[in-house]
Amino acid sequence: MTESKRFLALDVFRGMTICFMIIVNSPGDWNIAYGPLLHARWHGFTPTDLVFPSFLFAVGNAIAFVMYKFEGQESRVFWTKTLKRTVIIFLLGFLLYWFPFYDFNNGTFKPISHTRILGVLQRIALCYFIASVVIRYTSKVFLVAFSAFLLVAYWVILYVYGDPNDPYSMAGYAGNALDFLVLGRDHLYHGEGVPFDPEGILSTLPAIVNVIGGYLAGDYIRKRGNSYETIAKLMMVGAVLIALAMAWNTVFPINKKIWTSSFVLLTVGLDLVILPILIYIIEIQKEKKWTYFFIVFGKNPLFIYLLSELALIILYMIPVKGASLEHWLYRDLFGSFASPINASLLFALFFMLFNWAVGYWLDQRQIYVRV
Repeated sequence: MTESKRFLALDVFRGMTICFMIIVNSPGDWNIAYGPLLHARWHGFTPTDLVFPSFLFAVGNAIAFVMYKFEGQESRVFWTKTLKRTVIIFLLGFLLYWFPFYDFNNGTFKPISHTRILGVLQRIALCYFIASVVIRYTSKVFLVAFSAFLLVAYWVILYVYGDPNDPYSMAGYAGNALDFLVLGRDHLYHGEGVPFDPEGILSTLPAIVNVIGGYLAGDYIRKRGNSYETIAKLMMVGAVLIALAMAWNTVFPINKKIWTSSFVLLTVGLDLVILPILIYIIEIQKEKKWTYFFIVFGKNPLFIYLLSELALIILYMIPVKGASLEHWLYRDLFGSFASPINASLLFALFFMLFNWAVGYWLDQRQIYVRV
């Protein structure tokens, strides 16, 4: 199996994840959007809730195609590359939340004392680092046992140290106390109206399992090839994990914001169904003409994600007719011929296509941003 075959389905999977991530992150109006494009309010699950764990799954998938290259090399090579990637990704995430650094309304620099420390990229960095180290120095049997331990231990911690009346509520979540102690309330996410970080310290532990799941799947594909047997076995494991998630949900609710263990099993299970379907369509049926759109996203995922976040912030900052450029595009351009909910969706699609166009320009010039 050639290197290009190994990576094509992964590029498409990763590209679809980034594409959908941009769409759900950029509605014209957060209060007017179709239900599937919003996160579950608390317990529950929507298609949008699959985006972030799928990106972690893709990170693990990619690790499977590079980790074996460290075999026979000094540990220093592994540690240098792994630490470098971890620090860069974490720092980019931190700076993204601090951007634009300067408060133009008050005429002062935004204080670092109130800047959010953790977030999406920071969680990716931490999960990548911990998973890479465990993968490097342990066996696959240990990885499975370690994953089970993390999921069960997380459940026990929340039940024992959370609010006895409702340990899985936002107020009763045991991870809050750890975040308050280590990070401080001013460094947490405040989008819920109270200091609560959906990418907090404690909930990062079960998220590591999403990366390990992606690694095990990717390593199996790398060794066994794109065969019917590979597809069938991955989908069977996925179905088992989904069934376990549904059973666990009865006592430990599926919840993305506190990244419950049942949520991990569900999302890894769904990814283990989606990826084999892509392999079947792309590699076995040879239906590849449609893939290039998503490959553009998949070849520069980190850069395009950062671009989408920065561009959206800039659109909010540019004033047009008493509102932001983002609101003007949504309200006056798309809203001039579409209903509010469709105008909100059209803005998200327009913004996604803008980012795709930048990715296309980079791909045509064979520019790929790597860390």
